Amino acid sequence: MIKFSEIKVGDYVLAEYEGQQRNGEVTRLNGDEKQVCVETDVQEFWYETAHLFPIALNDESLTWLNFTKEDREDGSVKYKKGSFRLVVPKKGDFSSIEMWYREDKRHHPDVHFVHQLQNHYHDMVKVHLTNEVMA
Repeated sequence: MIKFSEIKVGDYVLAEYEGQQRNGEVTRLNGDEKQVCVETDVQEFWYETAHLFPIALNDESLTWLNFTKEDREDGSVKYKKGSFRLVVPKKGDFSSIEMWYREDKRHHPDVHFVHQLQNHYHDMVKVHLTNEVMA
């Protein structure tokens, strides 16, 4: 489950309906009812937060978000999208990350899921992080 206060329009989440989870994008929020409208490959539907789950931040999810990956000599891995950078201390270890965009550097932010990365990215870059390829 994801806290309602963490969810923003544009975030990617896993939405569960009748026991099946599908990736989707948050399209609207209803603060009065604490409901979240998510568009999946099937349909757009309103969900209670009990039926929304985070997408793990890992190599697969960053690849899906169209980050390019650079393995570094010290064993760390740098992920790049435009001028935004994210570094993990060693391959596959996303427990402690660093991210930066221009002069804004964040050491060890509490980011373990895609929607959290999207919210930090938006705060830093001022645009939504999507899975679209940057020109």
